[in-house]
Amino acid sequence: MKIPVIIDTDPGVDDVLAILLALASPELDVRAIIVSYGNTTLEASHLNIIKLYHALLQHLEQYPEQKSRYPGLANTHKVILAKGCSDPLAGEIHSAEYFHGRDGLGDIDERHPDLNTELPTAEHSHLVLTDRPGVEVACEIIENEPSRSITYVALGPLTNLARLLRVGGDSVRDRIGRVVCMGGALDVPGNTNPVAEFNFFADPYAVKELLLPDDPRSGLPLERFLLLPLDITTPHELPFPIYATQVDPTFENATTRPSQPKGKPPLVHFTSSFLERTREIMVSYGKDAMELHDIVAVWCAIANPPVEVETAGALPKLEPGWKASQRKFQIERIGEITRGMCVVDRREDPGAYAPGANRAEMQAELEKHHLHHSGPFESTALPAQVEVERASDALPRNLTTGGVACVFETPGPEVLLKLLLERVWGVTG
Repeated sequence: MKIPVIIDTDPGVDDVLAILLALASPELDVRAIIVSYGNTTLEASHLNIIKLYHALLQHLEQYPEQKSRYPGLANTHKVILAKGCSDPLAGEIHSAEYFHGRDGLGDIDERHPDLNTELPTAEHSHLVLTDRPGVEVACEIIENEPSRSITYVALGPLTNLARLLRVGGDSVRDRIGRVVCMGGALDVPGNTNPVAEFNFFADPYAVKELLLPDDPRSGLPLERFLLLPLDITTPHELPFPIYATQVDPTFENATTRPSQPKGKPPLVHFTSSFLERTREIMVSYGKDAMELHDIVAVWCAIANPPVEVETAGALPKLEPGWKASQRKFQIERIGEITRGMCVVDRREDPGAYAPGANRAEMQAELEKHHLHHSGPFESTALPAQVEVERASDALPRNLTTGGVACVFETPGPEVLLKLLLERVWGVTG
């Protein structure tokens, strides 16, 4: 049985490949694509989905025998394309145009005007274009599908999802099946500032509201939430020499000669055209490969459908080859240079109270029995409780005591690369 999914995206280069993988995967039934600001503007994000479908449908017109490769286009229903949020819950709006280009796809509107397309004036063959708010569309799908069946795949800032919970409240919280989210950086450097991953940087207020609320009853049910931080997504790559060898031989000269449509499958021309600038940027960083961040999240959704019953507070159940551990962190929202940072408290002083302890309660208990703390002098003031993490909490384990489920192991980068090449571009062997 197919997994019904809602994809929440700010379509830049890796988002587009992730959506192509979703449409090429028989396990998934994409019900809606909700776009937002992030890698580019809301309007550009919306148009990028139109461009994606335009290129894919052109490809299948030319190669009709390949239609079976994209089961996501063969559904009896059309995918709903709706606009979500244009800015974060609070704070300034930021974008990743420095990496994805002004249009989100490596400036293909300037580099490759042949790929430009306008919003359809008539009915689209495979999309329902709606003016209804994306949050309203997602809420309606979750309400109308069987309870706990929908997987919500969050590939961009978490603003749309935070507003969805504000609108749908306990009903959405109870009925949503699984949330798979690409975001955050725990034990590795950030990709936007030294400590933050872009999606969490773009709207740290939404992260706080969903994952770290003051009242746990108002946030997401964490037993149905999976986070894929940079720690696990970064090692998964599409090496550009492999892309050139197996997908587009002319891409070997991509940094000096733009892709030409003549004699090339339309889908390959489309992907090569937006990967050109990505390659330029990645090579300047010293790596001739594209990191498959959002693609890993879609892969996780494919491999790990919702389960009928999850135990509150427990780790989500995962298929063999996938592992997660619960991690505790806070999110920096207003830091001058640390916005979006996942702040993990790694302090473990033998003379201090046990990590995670409520220091106010501990101090009161010691004073009750006329005992003295054996560590350094502690103030008798009552500090606010702070959740902290032992060094051991960062280690994989089966039994945990709360926190956000973070994937730390997949079946491997080679497995994903093979899957991506086969499903999106039809490369076998």
